[in-house]
Amino acid sequence: MGSMSHMKLKRSPLKNSGSIDHLEYVDVSPIIGREYPTAKLKDILNAPNSDAQIRDLAITICERGVVFFRAPQDDLTVEEQKHITYLLGKLTGRPEDHGLAIHPLFNDPNNIPMADGTTDKNIYVINSEAMKKLYATMKNRPNSTGEPKDLSREWHSDALFEECPADFSFLRMQDTPPSGGDTLWVSGYELYDRLSPPFQAFLETLTANCAQPVFESAVKAGGYEITSPRGSPLNHGLNFSPNHPVIRTHPVTGWKSLYAGVGLHVTRINDVYAYEDQLIRDYVMRLITRNHDCIARMHWTKQACAIWSNACTLHAATPDTHLVDGIRTGVRASGVGEKPYLDPASTGRREGLGISRV
Repeated sequence: MGSMSHMKLKRSPLKNSGSIDHLEYVDVSPIIGREYPTAKLKDILNAPNSDAQIRDLAITICERGVVFFRAPQDDLTVEEQKHITYLLGKLTGRPEDHGLAIHPLFNDPNNIPMADGTTDKNIYVINSEAMKKLYATMKNRPNSTGEPKDLSREWHSDALFEECPADFSFLRMQDTPPSGGDTLWVSGYELYDRLSPPFQAFLETLTANCAQPVFESAVKAGGYEITSPRGSPLNHGLNFSPNHPVIRTHPVTGWKSLYAGVGLHVTRINDVYAYEDQLIRDYVMRLITRNHDCIARMHWTKQACAIWSNACTLHAATPDTHLVDGIRTGVRASGVGEKPYLDPASTGRREGLGISRV
């Protein structure tokens, strides 16, 4: 696309102040991901300039897509994990009346508690066995035909089924299997930059419906109330069928990202014929599978953490722990961001950084 630099962005991109430059890190790949091998989140939270450090961490996450904290963060309490997740968004322009996300099925009796036996409405406990029970009413679940699973179904951005989806997600892994259970993130910025200019312009005109009927079917089958509201006044009741832009602007960086073009929570691309809808989503999935240089992979270790920006990444868990009889449990907190938008003045990441297109 031609430069839009003469137009003014709705939100000015935020700049890093350098407050966390002292932390040792390695970039997972040139395009996506950063790993902090020794840093402790507790130290960042307790630093005299903790707001500046958390804001710079948030900006780094938005630029790199995902960051990993490899040293065990076992001294971090759940309350502190939630507080960091809250501050990441608050310090970078999250809407005033938005806070932490609440999972729609929090009231489901199949929701397992955290390791200490308690539950928290702002914490989603990731557990492969519990997931099967929670989503028992989901249509089109993979069946036991003996065919290999289609793992492309795993790709998603958190809470796309809400009017205001997740901004930052913070996952801490508590129990890890002997092997397997990795998570992958793909850069939505780079997927956008890998489209030809005419395709970029076309996809920018499209929205996707992100209906997720499983929540309504689950509460009816279980006979309990849906959790509402869920971190924003706009996320309420059984309102699980929003339309989101296929290409969105990241509010923190001002870069365009391929957002609602594919994945678990995308039901269909609006205003195109059924075959065209399938063709677009198949093409976006092919972009992911043929460009593995856009992917950062996390092999989990006990009490390691990943924090990512849902506005510019899709992620996918690797469901292979059954091969080693391993249990994989983690606790995730997510913030609720703004309603996704496409700013006509925004550019792709490569144009924004002055990097060549290929």
